[in-house]
Amino acid sequence: MTATATRPALPVPLVILAGCIIAAIGFGTRGSFGLFTLPVTEDLGLTREQWGMAMAVQNLAWGIAQPFAGGMADKYGSGRVLAFGGLIYALGVLGMAFSPDTLTMTVTAGVVTGVGIAIASFGVVMAAFGRVVPEEKRSMVFGIATAASSAGQFIFAPLGQGFISAFGWQMALVWIGAILLLIIPLSALLRGRAASVPGQADLRFMEALSRAWGYGSYRLLVIGFFVCGFHLAFINVHMPAYLVQCGLTPEVGSWTIAVIGLFNIVGSLMSGWLGSRLPKQMLLASIYFLRAIAIAAFLLFPVSEWTAYAFAASMGLLWLSTVPLTAGLVTVFFGPRYMGMLYGIAFLSHQIGSFVGVWLGGYVYDLTGAYDLVWYLGIALGLASAAVHIPINERSDKNFALKTA
Repeated sequence: MTATATRPALPVPLVILAGCIIAAIGFGTRGSFGLFTLPVTEDLGLTREQWGMAMAVQNLAWGIAQPFAGGMADKYGSGRVLAFGGLIYALGVLGMAFSPDTLTMTVTAGVVTGVGIAIASFGVVMAAFGRVVPEEKRSMVFGIATAASSAGQFIFAPLGQGFISAFGWQMALVWIGAILLLIIPLSALLRGRAASVPGQADLRFMEALSRAWGYGSYRLLVIGFFVCGFHLAFINVHMPAYLVQCGLTPEVGSWTIAVIGLFNIVGSLMSGWLGSRLPKQMLLASIYFLRAIAIAAFLLFPVSEWTAYAFAASMGLLWLSTVPLTAGLVTVFFGPRYMGMLYGIAFLSHQIGSFVGVWLGGYVYDLTGAYDLVWYLGIALGLASAAVHIPINERSDKNFALKTA
C-alpha cells in the first residue's frame, strides 16, 4: 500500500516543534509520578499495592483509550483531540491532589489521568507527524518526538521533586496540572487529519483492525510491545522507592528517573536514525536483549548512587527507543492512513504490560518486602521479547492493501 504525506497548513518545523513540546509536557508529567509513591502512601496511609493499583489502572486506561484517541485523530484531526486530552489530563492530575482515599485516587490518578494521557499522548503527536513528512523521514521524526518525550522526563523529574520538597505533594500536583494546560494552545499548531488515499477504502475501526490483525508480523509486534510496557512502568513507578529501601535518598531516586530521560534522548534519536538504515525488527530484538542484560548487571552489584545512575543511563539508551521503531513498522505494514489507530492497538498491549508491571511490583513488595521477583521476571521477559521480534518481516501487508483497494 502506498500513501503520501499530507501538506500541512503550517510549516513542518513549526508543527514538529509544537508536537515535541506537547510530548515533553505529557510524558514528563507521567514520568514524575513515581516520585509521589512515598509521600502519597505515607500521608494517606495507602499500601504500596494500593498505590501501585492506581498507577496500574492509569496505564490500563491509557492503553484502552489510545486506539480510540488515535482513531479520532485520524478522523477529526490531531489538534482537537490533543486539546481535549490536555484538559482531561490536567483535571485528572488536579483531582489526584485532593483524593483522600484509595477509591478516589484510583478514579482520578487511574481512570481520568490515564484517559487524558492517551488523548494527549505522543502517539497522537506521532500520528500527526506521520501525515506531514515523507516516508523516508518518518523514523527520524518519530525518534525526535520520542526524544522530546524523554527531555520532558529529564526536566520534570527534578522539577517534580523540587515542587514536592518546596510545597508538599498536593501543591506539587496542582502546579503540574497547571503546566499541563499549556497543551491546549499548542495543539492548535497540529491541526489537520489523515487524507484519504486514492483507491483506498475508508474502513470502520473494527474492519481495519481485523484486516491488520490478520498480518502475522503485526501480531508479533503487538505481543512484543507488552514487555516494553512492563519494564518501563515497573521501573518508573517503583525504582525511586526501591532505591530508598536500599538506603539512598529520595533525591537520588528523582535524579535516577531524570538520567533515564536524559540518556533516552540519545537513545531515541539513535533509534530513529538507525531505523531508516537497518532492519527495525532486529533493532527491536537487540534492545530487548540488552535490557535483560542491563537488569541482570544491576542486580549483580551492590546498590549505590553510582550503580543506580549507571543503570539509569544504560536503561535510558534503551527506554523509549522501541517507540520510533514500533511506530515505523506500523507505517511500513499499513501506511499512515490508519497509523493512529493501529499504533494505538500495539500501544494497548504496551499498557497491559505496564498494568502488570506496576501492580505486580506493589503486590510482590507487600507480599515479600522486596522487589527481587519482579526484577528477575523482567530479565526473562526481555529475552522472550527479543526472540519474538526476530521473525517479523519489514514489508507492507499486500493483502491489506489489496482488500482496501
